[in-house]
Amino acid sequence: MDLDAFSAVREPRWRRLKKLGSMRRLTGAEADEFTRLYQHTATDLAIVRSSAPDPAIVSRLSVLLAGSRASLAGAREPVWRELARFLAFRFPAALYRLRWWTVATMAGFLVVAIAVGFYTAGHPEVLAQMGSEADRQQYAQTAFASYYSESPSLSFFSRVWTNNAWVAAFTIAGSFTGVVPLYVQYQNAVSVGGAGAIMHEFGYLDIFFQLIAPHGLLELTAVWVAGGAAFKLFWTILAPGPRSRLRAMAEEGRAMFGVALGLVVILLVSGVIEGFVTGSALPWAVKIAIGVTALAGFWVYVLVAGRRAWRAGFTGDVGEDSREAIAATSG
Repeated sequence: MDLDAFSAVREPRWRRLKKLGSMRRLTGAEADEFTRLYQHTATDLAIVRSSAPDPAIVSRLSVLLAGSRASLAGAREPVWRELARFLAFRFPAALYRLRWWTVATMAGFLVVAIAVGFYTAGHPEVLAQMGSEADRQQYAQTAFASYYSESPSLSFFSRVWTNNAWVAAFTIAGSFTGVVPLYVQYQNAVSVGGAGAIMHEFGYLDIFFQLIAPHGLLELTAVWVAGGAAFKLFWTILAPGPRSRLRAMAEEGRAMFGVALGLVVILLVSGVIEGFVTGSALPWAVKIAIGVTALAGFWVYVLVAGRRAWRAGFTGDVGEDSREAIAATSG
């Protein structure tokens, strides 16, 4: 098929469709024309995809049809309904697909954190590099615990929530490098291991776990999910499988962007626990029980709701009518 000739003949039709779609109100005749042009343009797109899959034309017609479809359908669904669909299907499906990447990231993190903790605790010269003995003692006896109670709960919650959400988003955004997610996971693991070593040095390791457990179980899991999402996206770039590289990157990129948005909600929960529970006067058993419950709720959400959504055909990607053009591929 001569694509240039085909486009030249159809161009007036496509421009007219675009013009009608941009008008606020249509007469009866214009509405009929709009519907007819939409149908013809959809046929044009099918012809191009099957006969001469030029990405530029496919993209242009797909975007034109998507905008026209919105005009034909009328008002969009309420935002709350789209949000409910995201939380009920797309987000848990994406988390379910990421479950093994999350577990692998968690395992690597814990190996590094434990290794750093044991190595630091067993080498006084390494501990000395982290500060003087007086500074380390002050950190173990007062600073570590006071961090969770020195600020008003609401202010502290807001600070840790926004910081953790930014770290998660930064991790996923840097996935294409492969280095950024590794760096974030490594730095966090080293920080946890080093802090545990200092607390152990002065006999406060039990306080360390008591303060970390309530919020940290869910917070660190969110960090591991972000890392797993970044690693999966990076692997998709390297090995896209049967899909074209651009298509695989687009589909997985949209899904992982959804994961980043969903983690804002997960980190909101861990932030509430950190701001209002960790530093509170509640018994430690109650605080830890709250943390364990939050973590268990997350994994039930992933394994039950996520598995059900995945079996229903959700992958975490946006709905088909919200996607831009998918360039046709041969083979």
